[in-house]
Amino acid sequence: MFSTTELLIAFFISFITTLLLVYPVRKIAIKLGIMDAPDYRKIHKVVTPRLGGLAIFLGALTGAIYLGPNHDYLLEITIGAIVIVVTGLLDDKYQLRPVVKLLGQLLAAGCLLYGGLIIERINVPLLGLVELNTTVSILITTLWIIGIANAINLIDGLDGLASGISAIALTSILIMAIADQRVVVIYLCVILIGSNIGFLFHNFHPAKIYMGDTGSMFLGYMIAVISILGLFKNVTLFSFVIPVIVLAIPIFDTLFSIIRRANKGTGIMMPDKQHLHHQLLAAGLSHRNTVLLLYGFSMTFGVLAILFSGASIGLSLIITLIVLFLLQMFAEFVGIVGKGKMPVLRYSKRLIKKVTNRSTQS
Repeated sequence: MFSTTELLIAFFISFITTLLLVYPVRKIAIKLGIMDAPDYRKIHKVVTPRLGGLAIFLGALTGAIYLGPNHDYLLEITIGAIVIVVTGLLDDKYQLRPVVKLLGQLLAAGCLLYGGLIIERINVPLLGLVELNTTVSILITTLWIIGIANAINLIDGLDGLASGISAIALTSILIMAIADQRVVVIYLCVILIGSNIGFLFHNFHPAKIYMGDTGSMFLGYMIAVISILGLFKNVTLFSFVIPVIVLAIPIFDTLFSIIRRANKGTGIMMPDKQHLHHQLLAAGLSHRNTVLLLYGFSMTFGVLAILFSGASIGLSLIITLIVLFLLQMFAEFVGIVGKGKMPVLRYSKRLIKKVTNRSTQS
């Protein structure tokens, strides 16, 4: 069992520690020249320090020390987290080649695999419980960890976006973990939410510091680990789609980026300005409103995931249709489908306009 008082104390420890540590971390980043300069692909216009992820990591670590969670895989998780943070630090400073950064992510995933933390079985809708052999388990676990680490990294394109979406996703997982009494998952979610919110005070638009790859890869790694501990392991209550719904924004933005670049014949690792947040800015939304809108979508997906986790077959189908509709909208926004015509978005706008006109007339 867990104590609500202890959780609140741990939350505030992580929150305050991160909030305060950002100040010295920012000075260190400036002194060492770990800065994010504007270019054609980026939104910001001024050179900004990027090392905030170190404060997020240390804030979460402080909260974890207070709670003292006990788990069979805690050592491997911690070592993997240190590896991913060091990789991020080196990338923020020296701009590592993608293959070098990938090696760091593989090493972090390897720590978990060596300790035995793998996805052994999944519960797929309509198919039921699917047992995985060792090779497939290792492959899926590795892809999941690296995929989520990079998904959070790619969504980190606007002030406060990655940190806020991570906090929302972790809150959704926390609610499901509380219902299922997954103590370690609850502990990890609480301290990470606290450190994220502490960092957001400095990172929300206009940002004074960025989390950098240090923060985005650490958060992605931890969310992937938490979902394995709290969702994939509990095959009787959670299915494979739950963590995918929770992380729909970063996962499908990454997937759409890969498809878009493949269609254009460019390298899938090559950056561009066609991510979802870029498209929303191009549509006329302000920086702040774009972030808030994506927060709203993330909350919607989080609520759908929570409902899905305990839904009947009928409600599950309805939720699935809603999720597919939202994903279709995203795909149209980033130009994957519709060839620029955006059929669902245009129809939705006409429908809303028609309903609004009828309400006004009546």
